[in-house]
Amino acid sequence: MKTILFVIDSLHSGGAEKSLLSLLTLFDYENYKVDLLLFSQKGLYLPLLPKEVNVLEVPPFLQRQSGGLKSLITARRFKDLYLSVGRSISLRLPAQTKRLHSAQISWKWLSKGIEPLDGHYDVAIAYSQGTPTYFVTEKVKADQKMCWVNTDYKMAPYNNEFDTKFYGQFDHVVAVSDYNKDVFTEEMPIAKEKTSVVYDIVSPGLIVSMSEQEGGFQDDFDGVRVLTIGRLVEAKGYDLALEACSKLILEGFKLRWYVIGEGQLKEKLVKTVQSLHLEENFIFLGTFQNPYVFIKQCDLYVQPSRFEGFGLAIAEAKILQKPVIATNFTVVHNQLIDGENGLIVEMNANALYTGIKKLLSEQSLNDKIRSHLAKEELGTEREIEKVYAMIESYSKTVS
Repeated sequence: MKTILFVIDSLHSGGAEKSLLSLLTLFDYENYKVDLLLFSQKGLYLPLLPKEVNVLEVPPFLQRQSGGLKSLITARRFKDLYLSVGRSISLRLPAQTKRLHSAQISWKWLSKGIEPLDGHYDVAIAYSQGTPTYFVTEKVKADQKMCWVNTDYKMAPYNNEFDTKFYGQFDHVVAVSDYNKDVFTEEMPIAKEKTSVVYDIVSPGLIVSMSEQEGGFQDDFDGVRVLTIGRLVEAKGYDLALEACSKLILEGFKLRWYVIGEGQLKEKLVKTVQSLHLEENFIFLGTFQNPYVFIKQCDLYVQPSRFEGFGLAIAEAKILQKPVIATNFTVVHNQLIDGENGLIVEMNANALYTGIKKLLSEQSLNDKIRSHLAKEELGTEREIEKVYAMIESYSKTVS
């Protein structure tokens, strides 16, 4: 039985986290023993992990760091204190932040304190770029190493010179879309021959089943429910959504725009909601283990992102046959055909407003999109076979 290690920052809400959960839910535990390392053992999806997955302890250095500076001083952990303060200062230096991604800056400090992982694995998998990738490269012993790139590598943006030495040590690199692969390999040519595409696993049966559970919207609103799912960060385009929502309300549309997600911009976005007097129309719901009940109950799903690695929530909304409007971030064309199974609009608030207004005003277009979605083959469960093939490729090369 092969031993497999997966590494990811946490299982908080997010596309990569949900993708990993879907993969682990379908995984073959008769042939593989699976360990999971999280740098934070908190998160929305943690209770949903299959019982067969063995969750490892957070590395001691990261446990100590999570206690804060006071605890490090009290425990006389002066090296840890030095590394924590150095990392904090570096993350605030413009000369650093303009040149490197925050994960790259952090790793320069974390790598000096974080301990190598005990044991040896047949395959170690970093399921996200950044810290998991650096950790698997330098701190894990394994016969074969794989990593996932589940964002637009250039837009993120990562410094490719910094990352070259890490990606050069992997046997397989997985991109979650054809576009992501093209962007990544252009930035990281040394990985071109070993990079392949594995789409995020989406299971229509599971999603439909979960959408029929109890829960969902708790208010008694009887107008149009618009839904967006995603972290509250710049890349998700919530500023565009707010401006579009304001235009629709001023024009007299009876709608509420709901958001599922948390993130660093929440306080700023709440202030914008207040300044636009949208308290009754733009609602932050928080996060949920089961967002599918909300998707099922909404009238329209909107993805106003500036960039995405794949757009997992779009795939989920399509499975539940909800009309989708998305901005024209590059990989959206892998999922939507404008005017057929959704609408693609320019990446600005006015275009978003116009697209939503069009769908709300033209029932025939709405019906056409729903009809098209009902006929699409949307499951990607078979993508897991590509993962198994990469895992098994090592045994074939050494036999």
